[in-house]
Amino acid sequence: RHAHPREVTRVIRERESGRRLKGATEIMQIVRRCFRRFGDGTSHNYYYSSAAQSSGRSGSNADFRAPSLRTPIPGPESIRLMSELNRIQDSRAVDVFIDLKRSKGNYAYDVDGNRLLDVCNHIASLPLGYNHPDILSALQDPASLHLLAHRPALGIAPPAEFVDMLKSSLLAVAPSGMSEVMTMMCGACAVENAYKVAFLDYRRRERGENVPTEEENATCMTNESPGSPNLTVLTFKGAFHGRTFGALSATRSKPLHKLDFPAFDWPVAPFPILTYPLADHEMENRKEEDLCLEAVKEIVKKWKEEGKPVACISVEPIQSEGGDRHATPY
Repeated sequence: RHAHPREVTRVIRERESGRRLKGATEIMQIVRRCFRRFGDGTSHNYYYSSAAQSSGRSGSNADFRAPSLRTPIPGPESIRLMSELNRIQDSRAVDVFIDLKRSKGNYAYDVDGNRLLDVCNHIASLPLGYNHPDILSALQDPASLHLLAHRPALGIAPPAEFVDMLKSSLLAVAPSGMSEVMTMMCGACAVENAYKVAFLDYRRRERGENVPTEEENATCMTNESPGSPNLTVLTFKGAFHGRTFGALSATRSKPLHKLDFPAFDWPVAPFPILTYPLADHEMENRKEEDLCLEAVKEIVKKWKEEGKPVACISVEPIQSEGGDRHATPY
């Protein structure tokens, strides 16, 4: 939302074509253009000022205008902490340890005092950046304390405020026609439960009633049909849906995510690879999308004939792990 798509696409296209960007200066110029302003129009300068006040830490806003390195990455303190962590768990994926209290906006301080421009925001889990004043204010609100202190079983005994919270937050920004919501702990949880809902609905429509047979009850305990039906989920090349088993079977992004893990036998369809700028390539892009849509129809038909019907189709309108590929409303 905050990036300039043309500049982001330029970086990606030049990286894919093999042309080296002209050093750190050109890269930083592009990054600054990509992240020049927040989506609501407020400038970074105001944001950092507010964040500094809310976090209770002193410091100049100029400190958060550009990266600053004091040590190699990782620095000695990060290396020490990696060694400590590795005694407890596998730490090979850890790049650096972050000083969360010192970080603000799009800039992260590591434990060695290096100031880093975080363009990924912890795999997009911090869309508002570090120490956003509104987030800090909400967490410090006494009315939030009892909610933060408990992790209730929302499906069985939700707190009294739950309905109003859903209406005033998620449903208030829901897309048109989407009037229901179920909260989950993470993206993979949401994917897994969406697939479960699709399978339940498919079987109930097949069965004609909600009461399973004795055979279905018995065979599901041995992972056999008809209790464990041979239903499938159709996903697309390049898709990333999560790292749990169902979501991982639907994932088609990189071997790194899938190698050595058992997977469900589910179909995969081509995802349209569009040519940019879109306005200059309407005919070839429409042809590409038509080919992909036709492939989806053929796959659904083929797998049903083979006794492995597609219960649902799972699609990312914008693929990120798969290579920054965008679908269109067509």
